Amino acid sequence: MSKMQHLQGSILTPQGWVDGEITFTDRIENVRAGDAATSGKTYILPGFIDLHVHGAGGKDTMEAGDAVSVIARRHALHGTTSMLATTMTAPLGDIEAALNAMADVIHQRPQGAARVLGVHLEGPYINPGKLGAQPDFAGQGDIKQVLALNALAPIRLITIAPEMPGHMELISQLVDAGMRVQIGHTLGTYDEGVQALDRGAKGFTHLFNAMSRFDHRAPGMVGAALAHAEYSEIIPDLLHVHPGAIKAALRSIPHLYCVTDSTSASGMPDGQYMLGRQVVHKCLGGVRLEDGTLAGSTLTMDQALRNLVSIGLSLEEASHRVSTYAADYLGLSERGRLQAEAFADLVVLDEALNLIAVYVEGEKIDLANA
Repeated sequence: MSKMQHLQGSILTPQGWVDGEITFTDRIENVRAGDAATSGKTYILPGFIDLHVHGAGGKDTMEAGDAVSVIARRHALHGTTSMLATTMTAPLGDIEAALNAMADVIHQRPQGAARVLGVHLEGPYINPGKLGAQPDFAGQGDIKQVLALNALAPIRLITIAPEMPGHMELISQLVDAGMRVQIGHTLGTYDEGVQALDRGAKGFTHLFNAMSRFDHRAPGMVGAALAHAEYSEIIPDLLHVHPGAIKAALRSIPHLYCVTDSTSASGMPDGQYMLGRQVVHKCLGGVRLEDGTLAGSTLTMDQALRNLVSIGLSLEEASHRVSTYAADYLGLSERGRLQAEAFADLVVLDEALNLIAVYVEGEKIDLANA
């Protein structure tokens, strides 16, 4: 049995803020209101949940080996308590090797690391005309192939370009197999986006980026998202998407949630890094291919929270966008909320919203190397 732990501060619960004490082992035992002495400018929030992670600390998920363990530890230093290891479009053998390496980390969380909930398969079932920073290995999807990959490591989320031949049917098959399907790296029309949602797709991959744009006579995939989506990712590094566009999406998509789309350059100095099979360059806070195309980010989830607050969101709403809504999207009722019996995934912040402490399933993360 894990040791009982206690923290005091302003605690964000599903019912709102409570000034008091939270008690937990690996799961939360109790949240109770206290007297004025326990309140103040220490905020206790649900741990961050990132459903789109390619790398950090110089490691890329496609490297196999110990890469995902290193990545999960680095993101835990920034308050991410659970995440999806995200692949790149690549030859099938590379994807198989990456998933084989991920399996052990998914089944057994390394000490000091975020919980890796499973895989986000971002491609190869995307449109070769909208690769973004993905390598040119896009291909037509096949349910047997996806199920074979899922047998190597559990695929919780898969990005699909629905306009590609056979992909509308594939969406239905993937949903029947229990996977979350979202639309991305797509040149699809508004009507194709609506049809994909009707087939069971539930979200959109990095909204606005790598998808057909909104025009008042051709609303595109962005229009389908703004008009119909309940959930969508967005990258709030304030580089991928202008704050005004983020605000438009917040008014349109009830459960818009944030991801980092982080690369191996996250937490590293400026220089040259790998993103799958491609060389990327970190400079001036961004990551780009040789031709200048944005290639993922160096964002961390604690900075995502601060960015949301900086553009006008309350701390409570920002917390939902970096934690609770992502948990809801995957159907994770025991994460993304501070209540009895939920996992003790939490972050402690000071008045400036800097991290003071991080707990993953009750384990206190050593922030000395953050």
